[in-house]
Amino acid sequence: MSISYKNLSVVIVSFHSEDVIHNCIKSIKDKIEITVVENSGNKDFTRKLEEKYKNVKCILPPKNLGMGAGNNLGLNHINTDYVFILNPDVILKKNTIEEIIIASKKIENFGIIAPISDNLKYHNYKIDKKNELPNFIDPFKVDSVDGFAMILNLRKLKKVDQFKDNNFFDENIFLYLENDDLCKRIGKYENIFIVPKSKINHLGASGVNKKYSEQIELSRNWHWIWSKFYFNKKHYGFLKAFFDGLPSFLSAILKVLFYSLFKQKKKAIYFHRVLGFLNALIGKKSYHRPKINN
Repeated sequence: MSISYKNLSVVIVSFHSEDVIHNCIKSIKDKIEITVVENSGNKDFTRKLEEKYKNVKCILPPKNLGMGAGNNLGLNHINTDYVFILNPDVILKKNTIEEIIIASKKIENFGIIAPISDNLKYHNYKIDKKNELPNFIDPFKVDSVDGFAMILNLRKLKKVDQFKDNNFFDENIFLYLENDDLCKRIGKYENIFIVPKSKINHLGASGVNKKYSEQIELSRNWHWIWSKFYFNKKHYGFLKAFFDGLPSFLSAILKVLFYSLFKQKKKAIYFHRVLGFLNALIGKKSYHRPKINN
């Protein structure tokens, strides 16, 4: 069975994304059901979304779940064979889904299939350097895709024991590398494809209202270091995680000392990197959350 409009739905995890999510939703055909998991707890925002778009339903979790757990929650509320995981700052082109549908009819086995970013400087996939370069016309296999735009083949993946209960994303990861972790696990069982004729525009780091940018920047720096350590430890062992993260940790310490003299905001950013590494090192959970009040 290939992808069609009838068996495809969309899950968007958002957090104070009112500035960008409307353009994302408008780029999706209204025949496709969209589930928005709003991590901010903003009832007024979700009410307005559901009133404005007939194909949108919203879920308000009791706390900020982050990306991984937020996507898992959304997946538990859909019944289609395929689900398009999207970030709120992604805009689909007119033929994005059509090209995915066409490709899915030609590819027999895939666990994930994804469009390609229209920004050629920043690929939304990783591929082994040993493999031949793709022709960027036909769908090609990759090792992983970025989590801001990818379609999961639930029909196939739910046959794998670890994915039976919609437990796709590792909920220990709050932010960053949750998609790499998922792709690494799915890649053991199914292929992952990029469809170069299917394109999307990703604004990048624009999913949260700009008035919260300072807190979001601190959170990103904390979680990037934490998630990188956790990912490496999980898949390659403690020593790999430690020595891979050590240069960034030492650099962050030096920058904290340097910026203490005259740039407190810069100091705070690098201090959060230090904290992210130390917490991952001693095995603490990814507890940091941006300090934002609705």
